[in-house]
Amino acid sequence: MAELAHDELMAAAPPQPAACLAPRQWQSTAELAVVIPVLNAADVVRALARLQGNVRCVQRLGRRGLASACIEGILSSAAPYIAVMDGDLQHDEALLPQMLAQIKAERLDVVVASRYTEAGSVGEWQRSRVVISDVAGRLGRLVVKADLTDPMSGYFMVERNAFTAAMRSLSGQGFKILLDLFASSPRPLKFAEVPLTFRQRLYGDSKLDTMVAWEYLMLVLQKLVGPAVPVRFLLFSMIGALGVGTHLLTLWFGTHMLSIAFPIAQAVATVVAMTGNFLLNNLFTYRDRRLRGRRLITGLISFYAVCGAGGAANVGVASYVMGGHHSWWLAGLAGAAVSAVWNYAMSSIFTWSPRPTAAPARRPVAHAEALLPR
Repeated sequence: MAELAHDELMAAAPPQPAACLAPRQWQSTAELAVVIPVLNAADVVRALARLQGNVRCVQRLGRRGLASACIEGILSSAAPYIAVMDGDLQHDEALLPQMLAQIKAERLDVVVASRYTEAGSVGEWQRSRVVISDVAGRLGRLVVKADLTDPMSGYFMVERNAFTAAMRSLSGQGFKILLDLFASSPRPLKFAEVPLTFRQRLYGDSKLDTMVAWEYLMLVLQKLVGPAVPVRFLLFSMIGALGVGTHLLTLWFGTHMLSIAFPIAQAVATVVAMTGNFLLNNLFTYRDRRLRGRRLITGLISFYAVCGAGGAANVGVASYVMGGHHSWWLAGLAGAAVSAVWNYAMSSIFTWSPRPTAAPARRPVAHAEALLPR
């Protein structure tokens, strides 16, 4: 079923006692209902829903990401317990009854299927994948104080009230909803772990790429700095500081190495710095809204305009503060702060404004019956 949902599937049950994904090998579906947040192949999922009453489709328009899909799926369910697992059958669905029994019997908040308990295993992973997972786990423990052996696990069961208490603080970013849940909870979560042996992927492709790694780093950074400073603004400001260095280096090279007149060298350095900032922000800060093709050119022009106005605001505020007989460095910092906030806010609105995702191509549903559990 991995090809039906958006990379991974979250499942939940309305009046039933538990909520969970039902892969094809999962036989005990009588007490389960499946809610599939889906970006593509919504017609196929709806066909399954017509054939099997415990399947429900939540179609997502203009929104991507597993974490946000899980949040929407959980909120669409009334089940007291919700399980999250991969839809590519790497996770052992036979653990679900054990997880449900344990979370109820021990009154837990979360039960995690861990690859790193004594009886767990990563299966046939390559050495490089093991190293990447270990590094990611170490980073995750910077924001998760619980003694989890596998904070990167994508297979867990959570109690409804525990999720509700944390949901307004969830970032909904990236793919690691378990780490987000533990880092966002207002209280320590009571949890247990069950051993999981990772199986070979039967459907879909690996999600691990540079985009996933970057989103994970942004999630960790967001939980470290807290809600007071948006991570995107922090990155924007860091790139802006790098732009100052680029400006000075270009100015020095133009005046000292090429013997260009200062006003011309200053103008060139300004354009080079703004262009570099734009490209870096497009690559990193606004990676999820990255501009391509013709929009890259129009975005660069709008970024020039925004930064030009920000520069004028910088000079105006700095001059005003300096006129009040304050220190020159205080005036300079005040102007730079106003310029940074202006550039960030206006470029977010005009240069990298969110665009709705184009509707995916429709898929045939003639053989939807073949996808039902047997």
